[in-house]
Amino acid sequence: MITKREHNGEEIVIMENRRLRAEIAPGVGGRVVSLQGVENGYQYLWRNEGLPLKRLPAGSEYDPNFYGGIDELLPNDTPEEFNGRELLDHGELWTMGLDWKTEGDSVHLSGTLPLCGLHYEKTVELCGDEPELLMRYRLTNTTRSRQEFLWKIHAALNIQEGDEVICPAKTAEPAGEEWSKWKTAQPFDWPVVRGQRADIVPPRNGEMDFLYLYGLKDGYMGWRRPSEDLGLMYRFDKRVFPYCWYFASYGGFFGHYTAVLEPCTAMPFSLREAAAAGRCAALEAGESLETEVRLYAGSARGLEKVMGRPSPWTAG
Repeated sequence: MITKREHNGEEIVIMENRRLRAEIAPGVGGRVVSLQGVENGYQYLWRNEGLPLKRLPAGSEYDPNFYGGIDELLPNDTPEEFNGRELLDHGELWTMGLDWKTEGDSVHLSGTLPLCGLHYEKTVELCGDEPELLMRYRLTNTTRSRQEFLWKIHAALNIQEGDEVICPAKTAEPAGEEWSKWKTAQPFDWPVVRGQRADIVPPRNGEMDFLYLYGLKDGYMGWRRPSEDLGLMYRFDKRVFPYCWYFASYGGFFGHYTAVLEPCTAMPFSLREAAAAGRCAALEAGESLETEVRLYAGSARGLEKVMGRPSPWTAG
């Protein structure tokens, strides 16, 4: 079932089945502003209660306007000059208004990023009566030159002490000493560093963390709280998203207490550095990239089934 409502002047598209309710705001980059279990009533997504939902001007500073929910960063993260173009803070998509329409039981969102010329399309549908969203993507380079880019899914979660982050990565690397509670920039075998579990959420202690996770055995990243039988997981093609970033604030980033799961096409957060190292996505003139991502939000016990599915993207 698809309905819509308005909130602070923004259209909200609502998709709901017997087990999951998702709310999408096309006017703010297609952000998923709510992901709530119908049976358990749990809100999986964290949001900044101090900010209203509204579209911001292109080039706005991201960190003080971190609203939460699930947004996507495209074509970059950090603002910098790259290939003669000044890239905006956290990219163009998060401040864009997208065209949208319903197509049967799905919602189609689209728009062309004016600076980089990438055309973005996403079709979202609920998977029958399962607590799962299927998102089909198509990115097209509408320019006459090769475009290198970073594309990242950015899901901010409600957390509490003892929650577990799930990622089948071989290696974790802090994004920098200033960002990591471990006070090191040296890679370590995920998830244990200095005898401690980096995948377990600590209490609100004023710290923060920012890790690159790579060497993925499979294309998934998730979170669970077994004590309340809650779980969330992304499934994706690891050839498209070969890296997972993990950013978490335990009170140290603007006082927020949230963990952000971030399947990404690039590493590190500087697109210039990622391109120089051959660690970013690229499309030639007129070329398109098509992929799909599945997002499960339901029982923690159901995660084993999600993780155990054969990957359709790496078969053969």
